[in-house]
Amino acid sequence: MTSVTTTKRERERLVRSATLVWAGARAALGVVALTEPARVSRPWIGDDADVTGNRVFARALGGRDLALGAGALYAAARGEGVRPWLLGSAAADLGDTVVTLSYWSRLPPGRRAFIATLTAGSTLTGLALTLATPRHPSRGPQTPATRSR
Repeated sequence: MTSVTTTKRERERLVRSATLVWAGARAALGVVALTEPARVSRPWIGDDADVTGNRVFARALGGRDLALGAGALYAAARGEGVRPWLLGSAAADLGDTVVTLSYWSRLPPGRRAFIATLTAGSTLTGLALTLATPRHPSRGPQTPATRSR
């Protein structure tokens, strides 16, 4: 049986890449929610997605997700501290999960399980990335100029 070992730098690069993907998906969801709120909220709340008030809230959540995703993307791309962005994102997702579960019986059957799984999974991803991210990054992203240091 072969053993796989990774260096600290390889692990940090892997965690940074996963953070970029996760944050990018959050930012993209935010953009779609801002521009097409019913499209994003319909799987969560069904036909109520077309009600004006629900479109307002979907856009507000889109702004939240865009801000959290863009902040995490910016920090991760620069090799800066990303943990606060990860924790904030995980907390937002946990809130979404709790709200979804508390309204379970009034949400569209079939869709509610998808949304609860999605929000809970994103919560766990955010927490896992937070735990895997060093408290103090060793240094910024590797570029030709910084590799020789």
